[in-house]
Amino acid sequence: MPQPRGILFDMDGVLYVGEQVVPGAIETLRWCRAQGIPFLFLTNTSSRPRSALVEKLARLGIEARESEILTPPVAAQAWLAEHVDGPIALFVPEATTREFQGLPIAAHDAATAAAVVVGDLGEGWDHATLNAAFRLLMTEPPATLVALGLTRYWQAPDGLRLDVGPYVKALEYAAGCEAVVLGKPAAPFFRAALDALGLPAASVIMIGDDIRGDVAAAQAVRIRGFLARTGKFRPADLEADIRPDAVLDSVAALPAWWAQQA
Repeated sequence: MPQPRGILFDMDGVLYVGEQVVPGAIETLRWCRAQGIPFLFLTNTSSRPRSALVEKLARLGIEARESEILTPPVAAQAWLAEHVDGPIALFVPEATTREFQGLPIAAHDAATAAAVVVGDLGEGWDHATLNAAFRLLMTEPPATLVALGLTRYWQAPDGLRLDVGPYVKALEYAAGCEAVVLGKPAAPFFRAALDALGLPAASVIMIGDDIRGDVAAAQAVRIRGFLARTGKFRPADLEADIRPDAVLDSVAALPAWWAQQA
């Protein structure tokens, strides 16, 4: 394999867990900048806009710009503008709606919608909210279901929590449709990241804590997938049918690994 030239960093679970920075993450990112290695923060977070993510990273001591962060809402806004003609029903946190500026927005109780966008509402999910999305998907003509990722769960400070994937799958099952996925683990999301870096897949590595959503998904588009033993990592991940290209104790081990490849 060629020497890597670019890096995709998962955020939650790799750079930080909750409000705690992963030891060595700050130093690793400073090393990347000092070495001139292009990188991108790749996250399935749909509960907050990029501006809020930049602020959070700053609080943790991590320098970042909005242009260095690729999120599902950003990818979805571009896709919807190109492929959907009509109002969009957003099932995302209020703060995330700003990423969809310029698109016509439909209320949850509207008679119809051209698309239903489902993100991580967290505690905002209840039967009435899920049913509102279902009803819009059952109208004629049916709305397009757009999923901001299919991650099954994530590591919160108080333990594992359901992510957006289970809710998307429930809607697919109930409405008999298939979602357009604009987030991990969908291949178009990783290809958008490659386009942003301007690098071929073979020269990029992805570092994540999710054996399927990060590692296997990256490998599906020929990006090398590295598994970090932080965040949602569990020892059983190493017994799965997925083989990471490398396993790091944490992102802090990246500079040493990189030096060994030279």
